Amino acid sequence: MDQLCKHFGFTKLPFTLSPNTQFFVNLKTHKDCFNTLVFALGTGEGFVKVTGEVGTGKTVLCRKLLNQLTGSEYVTAYIPNPAMPPEVLRRALARELNVLNAEQLDHYQLIEAINDQLIRIAQEGKRTILVIDEAQSLPEDTLEEVRLLSNLETEQQKLIQMVLFGQPELNDLLAKDRFRQLKQRLAFSASLDRLDFEDLEQYVTQRVHVAGYNGAKLFEYPALKTLHKGTSGTPRVINVVAQKSLLLAFSQGESIVTREHVKKALVDTEAVPAKRSFWQRLFKAKVA
Repeated sequence: MDQLCKHFGFTKLPFTLSPNTQFFVNLKTHKDCFNTLVFALGTGEGFVKVTGEVGTGKTVLCRKLLNQLTGSEYVTAYIPNPAMPPEVLRRALARELNVLNAEQLDHYQLIEAINDQLIRIAQEGKRTILVIDEAQSLPEDTLEEVRLLSNLETEQQKLIQMVLFGQPELNDLLAKDRFRQLKQRLAFSASLDRLDFEDLEQYVTQRVHVAGYNGAKLFEYPALKTLHKGTSGTPRVINVVAQKSLLLAFSQGESIVTREHVKKALVDTEAVPAKRSFWQRLFKAKVA
């Protein structure tokens, strides 16, 4: 990959799948969601929910939010994999809040210790935010525990605010009758959409520039059109196909990514099964 970077003048690969906030592109759908989050947290009330299909950029947005809150008037607790029973969630929250001896405390002692820590944080003039990624994976009993934790408060204020990031299945979970109280507390909701063509063009252009590219347009216009058609504008799939397209161009000694490179990359990408047969027929290619 060092040779590929040297070939295109990159200092780093532009289309990796890791949620690197250096590559965050301020597209309309992401900007609207982020502004909603910032405003919602400023109110200090209720739950905040962000939903989006797989690969639309929820985790990157989540990391950007955490980065912005770090070192400010907020204390954050982050749960990236919430598929756990209630007791495990409580202990994970306690660890995030630096509760002493959390593993040695029983259920009631742990709740009391969390409450005491939240009060100390509030007395320091800070607010606590619990951010849960992949929230659609929350078991029902654990989601109920999240609701109960949100009840921790003083006479003047809530002691903890919750932000839930999840796939659309989270909406189905919250629609269940047992969660009607929690749903009533959803003060703000936002959703991430797939990218339209203009957004995709901005997304690709900005990422290659952040990676160090300083030349003319690296992806020709027909290549971008094909990339959008083949990926349906899903950022994660765009990254996979764009990375393969760069590799194909590099292997052929070319400095521009063409439509043909993108077509071949689409044929080789399992993440576009609905489109894959079309690209196979187009190329008359067999894919193992």
